[in-house]
Amino acid sequence: MILRRYGVNLQSVDVNFDARAMTEIGFRRNHETSIAAEEFEDRYVLDERFELEARAEGDVQDEVERAVLADLERQLQALNAALPAGHVLVIESEQGQDYPKTRDDKQNVLVDGENRLRFAWRVDPPLRVGRYRLR
Repeated sequence: MILRRYGVNLQSVDVNFDARAMTEIGFRRNHETSIAAEEFEDRYVLDERFELEARAEGDVQDEVERAVLADLERQLQALNAALPAGHVLVIESEQGQDYPKTRDDKQNVLVDGENRLRFAWRVDPPLRVGRYRLR
């Protein structure tokens, strides 16, 4: 299960990564679980912290950005699928502080005598995720 803090509660979320959205790396509350932050801190302890990064390069801007987001989602879903019993993932990156964004660099390259653009996308800063276990 993936949780994210909303105010004084942690709520379960689904991944909502969309290259067309203004905030490409997003999460949508699914209303399966909600726990007060204070209660969560009493019941769970940090087991391990992860910083998820993703990079991709290519010739088509939209495809490269979608590849970066797909890679990030794959990493997050792999962590979620490998959770032992009694563990949860918490999105620790916070809006307005260290929330990840997709960033791009464009480079002109010469291919068969023609100028082409080469796109390199990355997630910066990394998505911080904590794995917590029951006390």
